[in-house]
Amino acid sequence: MTSTPKKYYQIAQEGRLIGALLRVPYLAVVDGTYNGLRDAGFDDLTHAHLTVFQHIDSRKGSRLIDLAESAQITKQSMGYLIDYLESQGYVERVPDERDGRARLIRLTARGQALHATALNLVRDVEVRWRAHLGSERMDNLLDALKDLTTLIEGK
Repeated sequence: MTSTPKKYYQIAQEGRLIGALLRVPYLAVVDGTYNGLRDAGFDDLTHAHLTVFQHIDSRKGSRLIDLAESAQITKQSMGYLIDYLESQGYVERVPDERDGRARLIRLTARGQALHATALNLVRDVEVRWRAHLGSERMDNLLDALKDLTTLIEGK
């Protein structure tokens, strides 16, 4: 039996490693947003559909392939999500003015309303967390997460 170096556990808090420490707040945001959207009348969606709203360019629209790549799912899976959202009136497919062969997925008025509601729900979480952590700790958390994102995405 090999022993794990003590240093390994120094990155953990209360027996949870960094993955779990990141996952719990992330799921709180996702679940809180999902439940808030349901309460606001957007009750015809699953968690999977929210992926589209996280990755779509809410102003100009996005190509299906770009949405799939950004969400790290297959083009077919993204197409399935888009088909459903289009049938429910959240998105529409329009010609891409830059390339007549391509189509853009664009938010409809209903999709824009959902997107705005979701943003407000996430902002509410940030306000609650700032009240709990204090401004300095919340700013430090946001700065650290931005730095990690830049590192991971290689930007």
